[in-house]
Amino acid sequence: MRYPRKGVIQIAEIANGIMDPLLSKRAGINTALLGSWDEIAGEDFADCTRPEKITWPRRDEGPDRGGYQPGVLTIACEGARALFLTHAQGELIARINGFFGFPAVRQIRIVQKPVSQPVTRKRKPPPLRGDAAKRLDDMMDGIESEALRKAVERLGTAVMQKKKPQGGTI
Repeated sequence: MRYPRKGVIQIAEIANGIMDPLLSKRAGINTALLGSWDEIAGEDFADCTRPEKITWPRRDEGPDRGGYQPGVLTIACEGARALFLTHAQGELIARINGFFGFPAVRQIRIVQKPVSQPVTRKRKPPPLRGDAAKRLDDMMDGIESEALRKAVERLGTAVMQKKKPQGGTI
């Protein structure tokens, strides 16, 4: 019988418990691989690649018939970087198998598609006016460092900005 753990449970543990069986069934991968992909791929390919799925061969195919066979990892890669990834796939396969601790992948299949999410920057809040601007200036009087002064000014402007009322009532 399994007893529930006492204390605080992290949301990540709950999410991984829900996601891992689904990812394993649909794509043959787990959240640990996705979470560690930047370290596995290295700085050359971390920003332009993403593992999509591992396809395992059927057990009734091939010479071993019923024995374990490594799978084929499908990786999404952006544009021309796929050529460089093709040349480095031997090293990447070794890193992936080192991560799993057994020969899980024998081949990499590269699919060209966009990987990185476009970065959306929030607009800079408008400068404070009137009493709020004077209060913020008074708070920053003793700050000598210019970088710290700018950071405090950005924070103060965002915090002291008048909020627009949200639709709906509680």
